[in-house]
Amino acid sequence: MRELLLSYYGDDLTGSTDVMEALETGGVPTVLFMRRPDQPLLARFSHCRAVGLAGASRSETPDWMEDNLAPAFEWLKSLDAAICHYKICSTFDSSPTIGNIGRAIEIGRRIFGEAGVPLVVGAPQLKRHTAFGNLFAAFRGEYFRIDRHPVMSRHPVTPMNEADLLVHLSRQTSLSSGLIDLAALEAGDLPARVDQTLRDRDIVLFDVADHATQRLVGEQLWRVREHNPGFVAGSSGVEYALLRAWAARGVVSGAAKTVPAGPVDRLAVVSGSVSPTTEKQIGYAMAHGFDGIPLDALRLVSENSGEAIDHAVACGRASLAAGRSVILYTALGPQADRGAEIDQVEGARNALGRALGSILRRLVVDEKLKRAVIAGGDTSSHALGQLSIDALTMRMPLPQSPGSPLCLAHGGSEIDGLEIALKGGQVGTDAYFETIRLGN
Repeated sequence: MRELLLSYYGDDLTGSTDVMEALETGGVPTVLFMRRPDQPLLARFSHCRAVGLAGASRSETPDWMEDNLAPAFEWLKSLDAAICHYKICSTFDSSPTIGNIGRAIEIGRRIFGEAGVPLVVGAPQLKRHTAFGNLFAAFRGEYFRIDRHPVMSRHPVTPMNEADLLVHLSRQTSLSSGLIDLAALEAGDLPARVDQTLRDRDIVLFDVADHATQRLVGEQLWRVREHNPGFVAGSSGVEYALLRAWAARGVVSGAAKTVPAGPVDRLAVVSGSVSPTTEKQIGYAMAHGFDGIPLDALRLVSENSGEAIDHAVACGRASLAAGRSVILYTALGPQADRGAEIDQVEGARNALGRALGSILRRLVVDEKLKRAVIAGGDTSSHALGQLSIDALTMRMPLPQSPGSPLCLAHGGSEIDGLEIALKGGQVGTDAYFETIRLGN
């Protein structure tokens, strides 16, 4: 492959495509693999300057991370990219038992070298901002401290009850941490201060409050990789920061031009999201011609799940055969969340994602669909595995909904060329599904 600027591991699929969108729109050709590729598959994308590996660690345990992240990081290290990024959600939702960010960084340091790891979470492009170590995020035009955010403070699996990210992280790891805050970014001795903090601390969080501080952070990330192992953690704020440094140095030529995908007559959506954002999106779509089909989440993870899947497919096919788009959903907002019941069945959350993926694959193949959507961050990671996709590239960004682009699937003959979007629960405007159908 060409000299790689960056390799990355995404802790879920929606986050992985978020990184791909940032890089592609910044002029960096990128491929996202669903699993470690063999050499012939890797060679198909030899023109790319960034390589991603989609994962599911956001919804997994520390033991799972020990078994799966180490070999993934070893493979990424073998690509010899200038920087390797462990990508996390920009809302930082995690816990000691699920999606443990601290454990992932511990494993990364073991593979890449026992040095200070830069951590960048703020991404103004996604309306995520960090100030003096605290995270703020937007919801419907208002900004909230993350522990008061209407969605993330009530996340069904990893609710955020602490806005100070280093305090939150201290519950997940014994690694020491430091902060390059807004005052440090404005000081005249920034490079020396960054170097000293990375020497003294195992993890160093960089504030990103706006585009100006993002530019400063990008310059430091690119500079320190010359004497650090090049392993960083954070949201797609890492890429947005680096793109500014690369553009300033002529490493990349600038923003790439994309062609709108155009409309399709029928779109299939499966949703495992309980977010109020997704609830409004489903309501908007149903008001604009989509058929909505509610699914019983408990039946989809029961011993008779096959019957429930068959019934869902039959209902979906009936709508599609009549020429209508369809959304099959397990919940309409947090009030319909049956997580407490689902959690009584071991492994049920992952099984629910796989069931939704099976439903979507059958609808795509049977109805010869050209475009589809999976809604829900954790859902996407487990659902897409049922579609026999080897890799994704970006088909088209959605400027009005950054973080959830329309992608192009590469895989078996029945799936190759499918256009698919993977949407996190809190991402997108009310018109998201209709926008994807229209392809503009």
